[in-house]
Amino acid sequence: MSDLTPHPPQRPLRPIPRIIFASRWLQLPLYLGLIAAQGVYVFHFLVELLHLIEAAFGNQAALQALVTSIGYKETAVGGGLNETIIMLVVLALIDVVMISNLLIMVIVGGYETFVSRMDLEGHPDQPEWLSHVNASVLKVKLATAIIGISSIHLLKTFINAANYDVKVLMWQTIIHVTFLLSALAIAYTDKLLNSVIHSDQSH
Repeated sequence: MSDLTPHPPQRPLRPIPRIIFASRWLQLPLYLGLIAAQGVYVFHFLVELLHLIEAAFGNQAALQALVTSIGYKETAVGGGLNETIIMLVVLALIDVVMISNLLIMVIVGGYETFVSRMDLEGHPDQPEWLSHVNASVLKVKLATAIIGISSIHLLKTFINAANYDVKVLMWQTIIHVTFLLSALAIAYTDKLLNSVIHSDQSH
């Protein structure tokens, strides 16, 4: 029945509101730039993965490249690829994947929320979270993703703690806890706002 209800005709926007509303398209180059950054991350991921595979077959140049990228002690690689190096490299690859996921959330969710609808309803590959995305949901998801990335960085630091100063370990832990508290505050604020909106609607 609701589909048969005629929609009221839209009034044409006045020139100034039309310009202001059209200014949202200025964000399009920003999202295209993030897509380019995504491509750089994919290239970096493939290079690191190739180095890991080559190092596993005894390539010393690839092993040295891995050691340099993860900041591992050079004196510890005399015996070749070891479990710690593999773990640090895999964590670095996971870190790239999580940052890539964050980019996708910002690109797709931000474009859908702030620029224009993509009309993905009914598409088999539509992300589950995109069906109910808004600025508030996107903010919470981004905060959660940042906590995950920070956790990977902190785990990498603790595994390779011998190469870090105590102050670096302390500050990374403090920053991670700050991210966690910030995410909790954002989620709690969002919950309060939703409860206020629902109470107003019930009245």
